[in-house]
Amino acid sequence: DVQLQASGGGLVQAGGSLRLSCTASGLSFDETAIGWFRQAPGKEREGVSCMRSSDGSTYYADSAKGRFTISSDNAKTTVYLQMNSLKPEDTAVYYCAAVGGLNYCSGIAELYDYWGQGTQVTVSS
Repeated sequence: DVQLQASGGGLVQAGGSLRLSCTASGLSFDETAIGWFRQAPGKEREGVSCMRSSDGSTYYADSAKGRFTISSDNAKTTVYLQMNSLKPEDTAVYYCAAVGGLNYCSGIAELYDYWGQGTQVTVSS
């Protein structure tokens, strides 16, 4: 079974940083796209970033460009989302997700088959 475990959320002041981790089992990073999404209260789920280890392609939402960086460990079992210069509007529950057989990186949630539980990120002003 595919399992995704997201962690690393917390409370941080505006301008601070957090690193989220998504540990995956039951899938091969080389055959999947791993994405980070977030959902704030009353808002739709939003694609934040994505990476495909097979070709190194990445995707960043406009809101994440220049501030967030997605990466994976050498063992390709964990995907990280380094979030810098955090803003109150980044406050949301963050989820990681995976999809196989996608030959591009996407921020469209409906394309993803597997989801981890969320981790709360709260940025205070």
